[in-house]
Amino acid sequence: MRDAKFKGLAKVKKTLAGGKTIYYCYAWRGGPLLKDDKGEPIQPGDPLLDGAFKLAHEQRRAPSPTNLTTLITLYRGSSDFRRTKLGTRQEYDRYLDKIRMQFGGLSLEELQQPPTRGAFKEWRDSFAGTPRTADFAWMILVRVLSFAKDRGMISVNIAERGGRLYRSTRRDQTWADADVAAFEAVAPPHMRLAIELALWTGQRKGDLLRLSWRDFDGTNLRFTQSKTKARVLVPMGYLAEVLRSQSGSGTILRNSRGAAWTSDGFNTSWRKCCTRAGITSLTFHDLRGTAITRMALAGCTVPEIAAVTGHSLKDVETILDMHYLGGRAELAASAMRKMAEKMSRQPTNR
Repeated sequence: MRDAKFKGLAKVKKTLAGGKTIYYCYAWRGGPLLKDDKGEPIQPGDPLLDGAFKLAHEQRRAPSPTNLTTLITLYRGSSDFRRTKLGTRQEYDRYLDKIRMQFGGLSLEELQQPPTRGAFKEWRDSFAGTPRTADFAWMILVRVLSFAKDRGMISVNIAERGGRLYRSTRRDQTWADADVAAFEAVAPPHMRLAIELALWTGQRKGDLLRLSWRDFDGTNLRFTQSKTKARVLVPMGYLAEVLRSQSGSGTILRNSRGAAWTSDGFNTSWRKCCTRAGITSLTFHDLRGTAITRMALAGCTVPEIAAVTGHSLKDVETILDMHYLGGRAELAASAMRKMAEKMSRQPTNR
């Protein structure tokens, strides 16, 4: 019996050389092939089929561009938007709705007039109390208009080169040993493992939450970073024994119920631990810079650090030189101790 929610779906059956049977599912006869993120045809019964089918029909019904609201609708149905990760799309959606509510009625002609840039700037200034939010909102606006310009719907992106309100003041934001100790004193075991992995590997939160036991060979972690696609091998040192004692299946980091973390669930639990520990100005992301600084203080070279964290050599140098100056004081002290030790071993001229 044909599923009513896939009305019009066209399926073509094919038997491969090895005898395996697959289907090519088209949104409608003569319509687009429904494929997953890897470009493979989605098979009947796959949960991805529903979303791909709906998206194809939404794009088929897409309105002609007349104002900013229709541009936002077209952008949401585009590959530019759909190829981003689900969490990113959800965050974009929040700001796309804000932009639509504020400026959705602006015509394509109005969107290209200089006074509109002033209106956009005034709107961004309304977020001035949270400058990173203001910059993010502006970035989303720029992307929508860039999408429209690239497709010939408008000839000018009036929001380009808008500048930034946020200026980083996090130069000293590394986790001190006392901060780590305070966190671990109040954190349950599954959260302690999270901070220990972050400090040892210097990896992004998303990559750590995705780590599976298949990535651990008993001594090393081997995985591909989701953002850079860099292949990373991290010898686990003392943590190898900890991991071996907990080895299982699925993801390594799990919540209190033994289930894989969602990003929101982890963030909530992390904030609760920080609150109990009295940590108010440090973030999980700061652990990455802390790990890099610790490696440098331990005598690791820039190439050695980059091999572990997956950064480029230039990025490691930038992090050490510009953003984590709290660690530089310790690095300077370490350098002077080494020089003093060397001088103390040299004979004194009489």
